[in-house]
Amino acid sequence: MAGERILIVDDEKSMCQFLSIMLRKEGYQITAVHSGKKALEQFKSSRFDLVITDIRMSGMDGIELLSEIKKMDQTIPVIIMTAYASQKTAIEAVNNGAFHYLIKQAKNEEIKMVIRNALDMKRVRAENMILKRQLKKSSDLKTIIGKSEEMEKVFKLVDKVAETDSTILICGESGTGKELIARAIHFRSNRANNPFVSINCGALPESLLESELFGHVKGSFTGAIRDKDGLFKVAQGGTFFLDEVGETSPTIQVKLLRVLQEREIIPVGGTNPIKVDVRLIAATNADLERAVGQDKFRADLYYRLNVIPVALPPLRRRKDDIPLLVSHFLKKFNDRLDSKAQKAISKGAMDVLVNYSWPGNVRELENVIERAVILEETGEIQVESLPDKLRLREQSSQQLITDRAQVTLEELEKQYLLKVLEDTNWQKKRASSILGINASTLYRKIQRYGLENSRKKEPVV
Repeated sequence: MAGERILIVDDEKSMCQFLSIMLRKEGYQITAVHSGKKALEQFKSSRFDLVITDIRMSGMDGIELLSEIKKMDQTIPVIIMTAYASQKTAIEAVNNGAFHYLIKQAKNEEIKMVIRNALDMKRVRAENMILKRQLKKSSDLKTIIGKSEEMEKVFKLVDKVAETDSTILICGESGTGKELIARAIHFRSNRANNPFVSINCGALPESLLESELFGHVKGSFTGAIRDKDGLFKVAQGGTFFLDEVGETSPTIQVKLLRVLQEREIIPVGGTNPIKVDVRLIAATNADLERAVGQDKFRADLYYRLNVIPVALPPLRRRKDDIPLLVSHFLKKFNDRLDSKAQKAISKGAMDVLVNYSWPGNVRELENVIERAVILEETGEIQVESLPDKLRLREQSSQQLITDRAQVTLEELEKQYLLKVLEDTNWQKKRASSILGINASTLYRKIQRYGLENSRKKEPVV
């Protein structure tokens, strides 16, 4: 289709003029510059459908320009031209992502044909990406179960923000599905064909996390026997999901701020910055605004991350979704069994599930259904088949509400945490498994509520 924008780069003004005149007659919009540096400036400020560049230029040559353009946009075709035909440079150009390699003495029709082919290829790729995104839009969010008003708001927000490049902060309790939402945003975005990389910042010590995020150079520390790319570089062109970003140290926070401000990283032990093109999605189950007020999290980083906040509701606030989730997990785990061994769920058991507060959210519900499907000996899951904690929680909650009409959810959670800890003799790994939360979340809740082991009469840390 005529009207495509072509950037011509050649330090010979006569060649720029020749190509410009010829291609404008074909209906293309032409911008011509005489250096690789000027070409990059144009490319950053304007949209182009094709780049044609000379290979031998003073300053930045055509191969270097090709490499820089591909870092910014993998999809744009680049045609390399030269007055000196060389098989070696032709192979190098193609290996670096050039669409085609032409000698300047090529006939006009050959040049026009190569340009048409390059633009046709770009058009087909763009159409394929649009079709894939449309298919994703109709299927991606279906993997996130929910029809409640709370979740419908989340789905609408995902639709609005997916195709932007804005930084997103997903807030929600552990087990609410923050990574699922991050993946849905990625696969509905313009970056869907590029990597989705994730890391849990709370799962690694500072020194290891720094190396994982930014990479390191050989010899930068004991055991660094070779250069290693960080995950920011691995995610180039795609989306990087930082889970539990509130767990990062001040040192890591400074480096993350640099990524957001300068779009570059410096590997551990390195001195040369590396440009990165990634969309950052962060997630936290902590109150980062409170952490900023307590000087535990950098205010400037918080405001950089919190461009578009997405708040995921806990399962106790979307009880209408519990029957849907139960059906989904029943099907998932029944599919692993013979048809005769598959389970349904009784109304009484469903009522208990709906009325439970689910401190571990969707992840805890999934664990409960998996356990019930495996252990239930009849064809229907009964109330008696559910874990004791669900039935005990229901009874204790009713008693607490009777005794104290103004009881809060936090007080209920504190009472329940203490009971499970005491029932497990303060074995925190076992307690976190029963609660359906990870160990780090349990430690934070113990500290938050100031829970103590009555047997030891000392604070639990």
